[in-house]
Amino acid sequence: MFCPGFVLLITSVTEIKTFQRPRRTDLTTSHEPINRAHTAARRGRTHDCGLNEQSLVIIIINVSQKENSISPKAVVSGSGKREVTSRLQLTSPKSFCWFGQLLRLLGPGLVTGAADDDPSGIATYAQVGAQFGPSMLWTMPFVYPFMAAIQEISARLGRVTGRGIAGNMRRFYPVWVLYLTVTLLIVANTINIGADIGAMGAAVNLLVGGPAHLYCVLFALISVVLQIRMPYKSYSAILKGLTFSLFAYVGTIFVVQINWTEVIRGTFVPTISLEKEYLAALIAVLGTTISPYLLFWQSGEEVEQMESEPKEDPLKKVPLQAPEQFKRIKIDTYIGMAFSNLIAYFIILTAAATLHTHGKTDINSAAEAAEALRPIAGPFAALLFSLGIVGTGLLALPVLGGSAAYGVGEAFKWPVGLERKAKEAKAFYSVLAVATLIGLAINFTKLDPIKALVWAAIINGITAAPVMCFMMLLASRRKVMGKLTLPLYLKTLGWLGTAIMALAAAGMLLTSGR
Repeated sequence: MFCPGFVLLITSVTEIKTFQRPRRTDLTTSHEPINRAHTAARRGRTHDCGLNEQSLVIIIINVSQKENSISPKAVVSGSGKREVTSRLQLTSPKSFCWFGQLLRLLGPGLVTGAADDDPSGIATYAQVGAQFGPSMLWTMPFVYPFMAAIQEISARLGRVTGRGIAGNMRRFYPVWVLYLTVTLLIVANTINIGADIGAMGAAVNLLVGGPAHLYCVLFALISVVLQIRMPYKSYSAILKGLTFSLFAYVGTIFVVQINWTEVIRGTFVPTISLEKEYLAALIAVLGTTISPYLLFWQSGEEVEQMESEPKEDPLKKVPLQAPEQFKRIKIDTYIGMAFSNLIAYFIILTAAATLHTHGKTDINSAAEAAEALRPIAGPFAALLFSLGIVGTGLLALPVLGGSAAYGVGEAFKWPVGLERKAKEAKAFYSVLAVATLIGLAINFTKLDPIKALVWAAIINGITAAPVMCFMMLLASRRKVMGKLTLPLYLKTLGWLGTAIMALAAAGMLLTSGR
């Protein structure tokens, strides 16, 4: 059952060593001809470089000491030819380290995966571990191949077409379907934002005391200001850095006692029960790991990255760039989703080894889980858990708000993107800010945040399967993707994942009515 997930992850890791940064044109370049051209240019001769001087007008070598890279720009002339620019990354021997290559490749996939473990998700995983112990650890490796595949499909859809999910739905489906989907997305995201802000404020209150509501206000304002004022490239680096806060949940297992025999059994031997509580927990795990906002975010971020590079175009227009771009997307997505599921696995494990073992089986929030850990596992474990809540919350807020803004903006044909300045995309940033502020306001009402999260989970569960179905249909049509339609393995995993989420949605509706 777990083989597909392991095969996908191992394949993506081994491809890192052979990966080269995607070329931005159809012009084939390599180190040797560029080096010869550079040498010949310095000597004032072009015939020594082995290039056709009738078609080669000039090669300009830009050397950046800061990036330690050489970027050659070649202007090719001749009948019927256009100007092309090719950028070749020449790195120092030190940067050939696979870990360095990995960090440069990871981007939207890593941030998306990490954002999946937001404070609301932490509460779900902690509740599952507290209630059922290690018996549901198997859900993480089980769901991984479907989660990774559907996220890769969303990334491919954005990169090939140059439009996000909402933009493609607007072109090929009735407008009422799009508006209904986006409405459900923004309602669920806003509730999730409110729950995450509340959990962050409670976590800081647990750490240092003070007014939790004040901390909520500060977190909301910081998130909105950073997204509006900070350039996207700098902000994306911050988001990537915040993913390391999730390692706090790995650290907690080193300060608690673990029954590894039960852990191994719970990981590799699925336990299935038809009891209402067990089915509800299983549905909650599936709905937390595969959520519509993650699909909208990663698809939109692929478009964002493409548009931030002046010489890059949708792959539908430049299909020769597709193999390298798809390889990058695959590595980024599969490792990002593996990271997400690994952290979720450790959260379930931590709750199972501490709360469940000591009879604490009812957890209503991430902050409550952190507080419950203090007398059982000690203050250090509670500290790590609380710091993780704050870090993942800061990471999740822009993903939740941004995915809603991408969906609404593309639905109404507004300029969208975090790379744009505020005055260039006023409506886009307004949606982002309003969703965050309404989420903040939920914490100042009498609305029960746990009941609100239940409704958000139901909305996400209802929305996920149709959105996945639309994505699968879009990504399989030549009219949408040109020659770059989905390969067989993605079609298989994508449709299986869609069927699983449809069953989960049906089960969620049935269990919620009892």
